[in-house]
Amino acid sequence: MNYPFYKALSAGVFSAMTLLVLAYLESLGNYGIWLMAPFGATAVLVFGVPHSPLAKAKNVIIGHFLTALIGVVFVNFVGVEPISIAVATGLAITAMMLTDTIHPAAGANPILIMLSGQSWDFLLMPVLLGTVFIVLCGTLSNGANKKVAQYVTHKKTA
Repeated sequence: MNYPFYKALSAGVFSAMTLLVLAYLESLGNYGIWLMAPFGATAVLVFGVPHSPLAKAKNVIIGHFLTALIGVVFVNFVGVEPISIAVATGLAITAMMLTDTIHPAAGANPILIMLSGQSWDFLLMPVLLGTVFIVLCGTLSNGANKKVAQYVTHKKTA
């Protein structure tokens, strides 16, 4: 078995399945927003490089939540202008660094939220529920990949 090929295929399949569920829930229409563009980049980290510090559960969930919160605060209290978009994004990066929850995909949240005029509800759906779902799917993916790695290692030594 070509283990690097398996890892790449596994990352793609688990990413696709995870995002399919979120996209399907989104398509139902009556259950809120489940999907946002930064989740594509989150999937790269969670499924593609799961051992990266940037893919840790706390980084994914808290990083997305903090930066989304900053975006929503700016929409509601500061306004959306080129300077406020830049300041909000800078504050989001600062907040992630100070809380040790850096997640690059979350850096897009203030821009996305401010340009689309999202409300407080966006913090729950898609941000919080979506990131928790991605992290749970990432945990399943990691478990499956560990089993395959053990099998491959055991087979090579036998």
